[in-house]
Amino acid sequence: MGGRLKRWGLLLAVLALLVSGCSNSERNDAAGNRAGSNTSSQSANTFESANTSKDDRAAAPAEGGERETSEPAGGQSGPEPRPGQLTAGEWNDTLNWSDWENLLNGQDGYGYQERWGFFNFRRLVVEVSSKDGPVADAIVIVKDKSGQFVWESRTDLLGRAFAYAELFDDQRERRESVYSVEVQVGQDIVKQYENVPISRQEVLKINVDGKSDLPDTADIMFVVDTTGSMKDELQYLASELKDVVRRVDQESGQRLKLRLSANFYRDHYDDYVVRPFPFTGDVEQAVKQIAAQTAEGGGDYPEAVDEALTDALHEHEWSREARARLLFLVLDAPPHDDSRSLARMRDLTKDAARMGVRIIPVVSSGTNIDTQYLMRFMAAATGGTYLFLTDHSGIGNDHIEPDVGEYEVQYLNDLLTGVILRYTHPQ
Repeated sequence: MGGRLKRWGLLLAVLALLVSGCSNSERNDAAGNRAGSNTSSQSANTFESANTSKDDRAAAPAEGGERETSEPAGGQSGPEPRPGQLTAGEWNDTLNWSDWENLLNGQDGYGYQERWGFFNFRRLVVEVSSKDGPVADAIVIVKDKSGQFVWESRTDLLGRAFAYAELFDDQRERRESVYSVEVQVGQDIVKQYENVPISRQEVLKINVDGKSDLPDTADIMFVVDTTGSMKDELQYLASELKDVVRRVDQESGQRLKLRLSANFYRDHYDDYVVRPFPFTGDVEQAVKQIAAQTAEGGGDYPEAVDEALTDALHEHEWSREARARLLFLVLDAPPHDDSRSLARMRDLTKDAARMGVRIIPVVSSGTNIDTQYLMRFMAAATGGTYLFLTDHSGIGNDHIEPDVGEYEVQYLNDLLTGVILRYTHPQ
């Protein structure tokens, strides 16, 4: 009898190993199209050795020992990882425009544009200034010959806005049209231009009269995928985001009214599709909301990204006037590819540009090449920038090597803090 029980125990152990292996294999197959490890060289004292195991990193406590608090650690058990472990890079296509155009003109770029329906990245760059300097949050409206609105955006701290009047027009080879351009500051239309080509080679520089006051409010929103595929990095991401929120608040001091919103999403038929929280000026409240999340559900590869963005843009009270409205979209999977979801993603991109909300993706392990391009499309169209985790930390599954030029590898918390300060504080 004892021998029979031992044989059954051995059999069950083997089956458990097989199931675990199959689960990991399915996850890797679903992610697909991943590149090898990032080969950018860094000095040995900049990052922890890539040979350090993930288990060792997860177990490493913050300086001074394990964190003593009743606050949940990323919704997970065990000590909270110290911030400053995940590594990341940044690439801003709006600032590397010739590279972006060359990439899109290639066969692969053309295919991704067809895939997502972002066809024409011909753009107009507008810079609005007054005697006081750049005018932030000015409204730039582009209309066609019939007077219909075709694009609307808002200027950033440099007084700069981008207009993509033909972004979703699949008639690529048609002769370029000209448009009217209006600039609105507050409730007043202060400038108007006619017969402006949308791919004007030079920046359209507009000077407005009067004093320009910089709004003292900044809206910062995090929209985070909390499906099961994020489990390998969510606890670390929670630690990084919490550190970023506190650092930005400290850096801003009394100079900036910071409003924060943390939102989380999964997929259809999970225990929730979107778990939203309203904007708050209470930094610690936002920190606790981030800390309490766990990674569960999902199932298939695509997730309810369009549902999350619909809630983020249209079910929250964004500031009417702000020096910056930033939406950090933290994810590792694309939206569903049915026609309704894809059309909604295009509409949401246009809505974000109109509202002055700059979409800044933070792509995690498991992201495929299709998703990379969609995220870069949305970032470029809304005046955002593209952030991506790298393999340098040794944390999580493999991270895809992006189709970008030379970039600096940084700790994620440093990079996010720097990006927020760049968008919210005049240089």
